[in-house]
Amino acid sequence: MVTDMQSSPSAARPGRPRSTAADAAILEATREALVELGWSKLTLGDVATRAGVAKTTLYRRWAGKNELVVDAVAALFDELELPDRGSLAADIEGVVLQFAAILDRPEAKSGLMAVVAESTRDDALRERIRASIVDRQKRLVLEGRARATARGELPPETEPEEAARTADLIFDVVAGAVVHRTLVSARPADQEWVRSFTRVLLLGLAGASQNF
Repeated sequence: MVTDMQSSPSAARPGRPRSTAADAAILEATREALVELGWSKLTLGDVATRAGVAKTTLYRRWAGKNELVVDAVAALFDELELPDRGSLAADIEGVVLQFAAILDRPEAKSGLMAVVAESTRDDALRERIRASIVDRQKRLVLEGRARATARGELPPETEPEEAARTADLIFDVVAGAVVHRTLVSARPADQEWVRSFTRVLLLGLAGASQNF
């Protein structure tokens, strides 16, 4: 008997494949509920009603509200792309502006702040945030560095472990600065701020590159 809809295709129940359309509807309904009800009043039953699915469908996919909200927020950040704007500085400005725009959305604000607060008491939730949001978006740093290296803006990486540590640091600096600016200080990450932040980041990158 199959109890997990995420089991391998060969073990799945015939005629009951996991529906990507249902997943998308559930995540969208979760974000809508976050905005309208807030974290404390959001229930899986309400989400199921909004998405037009059975409540059991949610429980086959997510263990509870925490995991569901993390995935709903993670889907927003998966929209991030690193634009090729011709230079490392312009690329950074482009992705930071996208990031700030996502954080300005009510569903991102309420969802991210809620799960981060809950994760202070839940190690498993903290790990899910790291895997579903943080680690997935580190691809942008790796892609940006590779592109800048191909352009000759940064030197090639010669020590993979050091390069990985630097990528982690860059991500932490960017994410930390933008989240603090938009959600903690509640000030706009507008073009002027993003341009100034990018200059500071590039000064740091220039210094870090000397270690490669």
